[in-house]
Amino acid sequence: MISKSLRAAVRARANGCCEYCQSAEIYCGYEFEIDHITPTSAGGTDEIENLALACSNCNAHKHTRTQAIDPQTKEITRLFNPRQDNWRDHFEWDGEGTHVTGRTNIGRATVETLQMNNGAVIIARTFWVSYNIHPPK
Repeated sequence: MISKSLRAAVRARANGCCEYCQSAEIYCGYEFEIDHITPTSAGGTDEIENLALACSNCNAHKHTRTQAIDPQTKEITRLFNPRQDNWRDHFEWDGEGTHVTGRTNIGRATVETLQMNNGAVIIARTFWVSYNIHPPK
């Protein structure tokens, strides 16, 4: 079980944003989840180095996955790992700030697998953009 203090440390490190899609917890209206980057079923631990803050959409679609198929190359690739990868190396925002685009095989596979551009989140991002609170800087 992950303690309250460890949850708080993960949340603070992530600046209150989903470490996958970059949605801000404060605007979503619910408490984000703690994701095991490497699932405990695959030998992952509860150590902070294996934990990431994730919105329920990203966490539910990631589930226990650590790899997926890149929709462009059709090759199996690992998913984005917030502890070893830089977000901007693998992802970028479209011109309107509402869609995440994968820049690399890791980014594309992660966007597709986590369904980072599903309809509900696009509606929310459109609203956030209209108030100049998204995308994150």
